[in-house]
Amino acid sequence: MKSMEASRRMPDTLVILFFVTLLAAALTWLVPAGQFSTETVTRDTPSGLQERELILAESYEVVEGARGFRWFAEGGEIGLANVPFEGMVSGSKWGAAIGVMAFIILVGGAFGIIVKTASIERGILALIQRTQAYDRLFLVVLFFVFSLGGAIFGMGEEAIAFCLVLLPVMTKLGYDKVTTVLVTYVATQIGFAASWMNPFSVAIAQGIAEVPLLSGANFRMTMWLVFTLVGLAFTLRYAGKVRQPVAERPTVNFSQQPFSRLDSFILITFLLGMIWVVWGVTARGYYIPEIASQFVAVGIVIGLIAIVGGRMTANGMSTAFTRGAQDLLPAALIVGFAKGIILLLGGDDPTSPSTLNTVLHAAGQSVSGLSEMGAAVAMLTFQGVFNFFMTSGSGQAALTMPLMAPLADLAGVSRQVAVLAFQLGDGLTNIIVPTSAALIGCLGAVKLDWASWVRAIWKFQLVLAAVAIATVVIAVLLGFS
Repeated sequence: MKSMEASRRMPDTLVILFFVTLLAAALTWLVPAGQFSTETVTRDTPSGLQERELILAESYEVVEGARGFRWFAEGGEIGLANVPFEGMVSGSKWGAAIGVMAFIILVGGAFGIIVKTASIERGILALIQRTQAYDRLFLVVLFFVFSLGGAIFGMGEEAIAFCLVLLPVMTKLGYDKVTTVLVTYVATQIGFAASWMNPFSVAIAQGIAEVPLLSGANFRMTMWLVFTLVGLAFTLRYAGKVRQPVAERPTVNFSQQPFSRLDSFILITFLLGMIWVVWGVTARGYYIPEIASQFVAVGIVIGLIAIVGGRMTANGMSTAFTRGAQDLLPAALIVGFAKGIILLLGGDDPTSPSTLNTVLHAAGQSVSGLSEMGAAVAMLTFQGVFNFFMTSGSGQAALTMPLMAPLADLAGVSRQVAVLAFQLGDGLTNIIVPTSAALIGCLGAVKLDWASWVRAIWKFQLVLAAVAIATVVIAVLLGFS
C-alpha cells in the first residue's frame, strides 16, 4: 500500500522533464535572445601552442526577433513539439546527445551478454561467502577509488557501466539501488568537483582565466579530501539505515550455483577488459566512442567463451544483447529529451542568439556590484544553477569563465577563486540535475527513477552546498590565488 502511494506522489522522470520543457518554452517567450562575439587567442602550453575561442564579455547584444516560442518548427528548427526528436539527433559521437545515447544502449547490450553468463553472480556469491564481515570496508574502498577517478581523469559517464556491475553485488550484501549510485557516480562527481587536476574542468577553466595550469593544488587536494570524507560519511550512514537484515536479503544458495573454471575464465576476461578500459581512458584519452566499443568487444568475447563452454547459444547471446540494450533504452530517451530542452533555449553557442546567453549576461552583471565574499558565493550559486542547462564541464567552462574571470577582477576576487566557484558549482550539482546524461544513465542502469533519487539525496545535496559555500568563503579569506 505504501509503495502504491509513493508511486502516485513521485512523477516519472519524463513527466518532470515535460514540465521543465514547458518552463523553457516560457523563458524563450519572456526573455530576449542575445549573443556574444568571440576572439581567437593563442597560448603557449606545456603541450605546445593552442588556439581557443574566448567570449568578449562587453560584446553582448540583444538580437530582436531571433528567438521566440513556437509550437512546431520546420526545416530542422526547434519548437516545443520538436524537442524529443531534435534532442535525440543532436551532438556528435563525442558527447550529448547522440553519442551518450549510443553509449548507454551499447553498454547495456554488452552487459546483457555478460550478466546472462551468470558468472558475475556466481563470483559474487563466492565473494560474499568469504568476505561478509568486511562489507563496510568494501564501501569505503569503492568510494575513494571512484572519487579519485573523478578527480584525476574526470570520470563521469564511465560510472554507468560500473553501476551495472556493482548492482548485484550491493543487492547480495543487503544494500539498495541508491547505495550503488552513491559509491559509484556520486563519488566520481565529488572527485570531479573538488579535483586539483581534472583536465575537463579545472585545467580548461584555469587556462581561460589565465591562471597557471594546475596551480593551487595543495588547497584543492585538501578540499578533495574533505568533500570525499563528507560524501563517504553520508554513504555509510545511509547504507547502514537501509541495509536489509540477513534474513530478509535475497536467498543465497551457494550449492546451487558452484563457481566453476568457466566462471573463472569469464571473470578474468572481464577484469582484463576493465583494465583495458581504464588504460584507454588514462593513457590514451579514450572517451565515449572508444569506451563503448571496448565494452562491446568485451561482451562479444565473453559471449563466445560462454558459447564454447556450453553455457550459451549464439541465438541466446543475441537475445541477451537485445534485452540488455532494451533495459537501458528509457535512460537513453531521457538523455535526448534533456538535450532538446537546451536546444529549445537556443543552444549553447555564445555567438548564436539564445536565451541562455541572455541569462549568462544578466548573471554577470549582477555579480559585478557585490563585495568580494558576496561575489564569490554568487558565482558559485550561478554556476550551480547554470549547470542545469549545461552539464558538460568543459562546455560550461568555455561559456562562463570568459565572463566570470573579468568580473572577478572587478569585484576584487582572485581568478583562482572564480575557478574554484566554477568547479564546485559545476560538479556538485551533477549529482541531482535531471539534465545530466551520466546521472540519468546511472539511474537507468540500476532502474531507479529520478524523483525517488531526489527524495533520497536532497538533504545530502544541501550539505554539499553548505560545504561548498564555506570552502569558497575560506578561499576568499585566505586570499587563495
